[in-house]
Amino acid sequence: MEVNGTANILSSAYLAVEFVDSFLPENPLQEPLKHAWNYMLQNYSKFQIATWGSLIVHELIYFLFCLPGFIFQFLPFMQKYKIQPDKPETWEKQWKCFKMLLFNHFCIQLPLICGTYYFTEFFSIPYDWDSMPRWSLILAQCFGCAVIEDTWHYFLHRALHHRRIYKYIHKVHHDFTAPFGMQAEYAHPAETLILGAGFFIGIMVFCNHMVLLWAWVAFRLLETIDVHSGYDIPLNPLHWIPFYAGARFHDFHHMNFVGNYGSTFTWWDRLFNTDSQYKKHYSFHKAVKSD
Repeated sequence: MEVNGTANILSSAYLAVEFVDSFLPENPLQEPLKHAWNYMLQNYSKFQIATWGSLIVHELIYFLFCLPGFIFQFLPFMQKYKIQPDKPETWEKQWKCFKMLLFNHFCIQLPLICGTYYFTEFFSIPYDWDSMPRWSLILAQCFGCAVIEDTWHYFLHRALHHRRIYKYIHKVHHDFTAPFGMQAEYAHPAETLILGAGFFIGIMVFCNHMVLLWAWVAFRLLETIDVHSGYDIPLNPLHWIPFYAGARFHDFHHMNFVGNYGSTFTWWDRLFNTDSQYKKHYSFHKAVKSD
């Protein structure tokens, strides 16, 4: 009964998205994307697309999204948006972070990426253009993946903060009390596997095309780099997402070590009151500023 209930919920959600989608405009980049996608299919095998394509997508998107935050440290007018201005980035910290990233990306994540082709084959996930869902459905699926990943992340992240195991695994990610974008995937290899597992759960539920894998990679990287950026930029379009945590919320977690365990959303922290110290901290600062 539970499986049928879940299937009915997902079917209803897909119908709702398709209904809304019928009123939305076509993607203006549809034709160029179609040409590029078909060119890729004609010139590369599924294994190459799933393996090396996924690696390239991950690396390009990760460091591209890290670039603005890296540049901000050299722009004096951006420092007013830095959440912890008394803790600037240093070359030593950034180099230490970069070396750990290279190890995690190529020694931990690459072997996982090598399984992408076999995953798509096992679940008969299509690659062709005609089977590709519309952009609005892809966005809805990414949101669904984010909800699942955030739930996994909250409870496992909170568990990693338990005093008996914190120093062995999660302490590595907290080497920097003032995070910066490149630090998003700076973590102990075991943490990369434990928290990273949440990324794949949503894919197993929603994935109906290869493009969703890449779209979800892009969305997840954009989100995690944003919350680790150390800058609370005004008019950030990610803040339009309901219950979005954002940089200020997660920055407090690095500064305080306790509370604010969610990755993308704030609802689990609100439900379990693990954002209480965060609320008190910023209520106090607002009161001081108003005086």
